[in-house]
Amino acid sequence: MLIIEGAQAGLSWLTILKKRENYRTAFHEFDYERIARYTSRDIKRLLGDPGIVRNRLKIESAIKNARAALSVIEEFGSISTFVWRYVDGIPIQNKWKDVSEIPPKTEQSDALSKDLKQRGFNFVGSTICYAFMQAIGMVNDHTTSCFRYEEIAIAALQARSTKPDNETSAQ
Repeated sequence: MLIIEGAQAGLSWLTILKKRENYRTAFHEFDYERIARYTSRDIKRLLGDPGIVRNRLKIESAIKNARAALSVIEEFGSISTFVWRYVDGIPIQNKWKDVSEIPPKTEQSDALSKDLKQRGFNFVGSTICYAFMQAIGMVNDHTTSCFRYEEIAIAALQARSTKPDNETSAQ
């Protein structure tokens, strides 16, 4: 997801959504271990692929981030364990009535961005991190009138109820 979020920077979501399957193919099913081993030959291949955004900085960022991800996995066991710490393992349930209320970033995305940058990631500004958090379900920013809001809120309640009391923080 970070590859897709980074690729989207400065572009419309529709552009990236239309290219998502091309990204999956071009980046070997998003296999971060394989991406971390990419060489200049792979960069050249990706720069010539019309199915993705052919921006050298974004391509090099995906490779750099895959390498940094390996270090995070070594330290935390998984990327999931690392990122979910920012919401105490429980999705944040917002109650926005209108999309205009949804912030572009939060304190949590600021902290995640700062941590990722310190670990060698790039194209991980706070806004990108917040979009990433939304995309992987760390934050429910569906408006309360959206047909998906309740379904996601229920799933979050179930996650909260299965987490031992000593692991949840006051919200």
